[in-house]
Amino acid sequence: MVFPKGFLWGGSTAANQCEGGYNKGGRGLANVDLIPHGPERWDVAMGTRKMLEFEEGYYYPAKQAINMYEHFKDDIAMFADMGFKTYRLSIAWSRIFPNGDELVPNEEGLKFYEDVFNECHRYGIEPLVTITHFDVPIHLTKQYGSWRSREMITFYERLVRALFTRFKGLVTYWLTFNEVNMILHAPFMAAGLIIEPHEDANQVKYQAIHHELVASALATKIAHEIDPNNKVGCMLAAGANYPNTPHPDDVFEALERDREGYFFIDVQSRGYYPSYALKKMEQLGVTLDVDPEDVKLLREHTVDFISFSYYSSRVAAAMPSDQASTDANAFASLRNPYLEVSEWGWQIDPKGFRTTMNQLYDRYQKPLFVVENGLGAVDTFTDSKEIHDTYRIDYLQAHIKAMHDAIHIDGVELWGYTSWGCIDLVSASTGEMSKRYGYIHVDYDDAGKGTGKRTPKQSYYWYKDVIASNGAMFDKD
Repeated sequence: MVFPKGFLWGGSTAANQCEGGYNKGGRGLANVDLIPHGPERWDVAMGTRKMLEFEEGYYYPAKQAINMYEHFKDDIAMFADMGFKTYRLSIAWSRIFPNGDELVPNEEGLKFYEDVFNECHRYGIEPLVTITHFDVPIHLTKQYGSWRSREMITFYERLVRALFTRFKGLVTYWLTFNEVNMILHAPFMAAGLIIEPHEDANQVKYQAIHHELVASALATKIAHEIDPNNKVGCMLAAGANYPNTPHPDDVFEALERDREGYFFIDVQSRGYYPSYALKKMEQLGVTLDVDPEDVKLLREHTVDFISFSYYSSRVAAAMPSDQASTDANAFASLRNPYLEVSEWGWQIDPKGFRTTMNQLYDRYQKPLFVVENGLGAVDTFTDSKEIHDTYRIDYLQAHIKAMHDAIHIDGVELWGYTSWGCIDLVSASTGEMSKRYGYIHVDYDDAGKGTGKRTPKQSYYWYKDVIASNGAMFDKD
């Protein structure tokens, strides 16, 4: 009843939130570099405030992040000390192709990641690599309009061919696009899209989505051709939607909200657009430009597994409600009175995690991989210079127990678990360092000031015990 043999325990980061070194090693500028810290962060993320260059008067957290670019060996050594079996990280696209449309990749960028992957293997850690964690070289936004252009598929193909070829034997597990459904909610942050006032936003977003889905299928095809051992997954920002009341309208609204995310994974996992999505686009007046070869590519090259992030469940209502609302991983939701919330208002729901796993496995019958889950909180040092983050341990313990039950009681096939922000990094939602997720404290503040010193927290030692026992402690509950 412990976790399955070979279960991949580990942690997760993203290049734009931890790497830094934005102007080192020949790297180019990317959309994610231009999301500032402060009140205009989400105006830029949603594309309602244009930032195509660094501007005076703003702090850009991704410039430095936690400078893992120069400290990855020390950080991976700490992951190894915790016993990580896998480490999920992402590629900065503009480190490989600085402008995005070059014909030849940047050797310095390839060598950097080769060094990272070799360092992982030195400790027996399997890299799990997200090809695109929201990154788009800013030149591709300026010159081509990012994913609204079909030419992006060609540029993405060059990227994946370079990665699969160079890292054959070093990387087996790949994810094509991080939280692919976030393009609907934050088009610039998630996909480098800027939607002009005169444009039909739905038309732009859904056409961009189609291009990403085709690119994902093409990447899956190429990955399997270059190395049959490659396993390629999709990645969804997940979380069950509860109806606010038993009223049939609320129940149907919750179904509709679930479908907003499932439609992406339906295509990547089943190989075709579901009928409800086609009807939705028809009702929105969206007409997709679809090449006949797209249909064949989508159908023949579906993903090997389903990965997802889970932070909280959501509550949906068909009619406006006086009930308080909250944010949950950038998805608006009514407040669930039965749940506690984090310091940032995210609803804490381990049973919702188990529900989400069951919904995904029932729907797709493909292996699952939890690649993000964690608690953002303010951490403080004691007088003895320690961090006793028992609140984080409580959160993780409850969610890992939910995974245990999903596997052993419900029959869900789960390959691994990489908790989010295994080392403190810049928060994607707020741009803050003070919203900490990690097992390892990093001495930077919200303005990027500090020594960068790494310090294990109490949760570091707790998670080390979880991994060492393969989750045996959860059989006692």
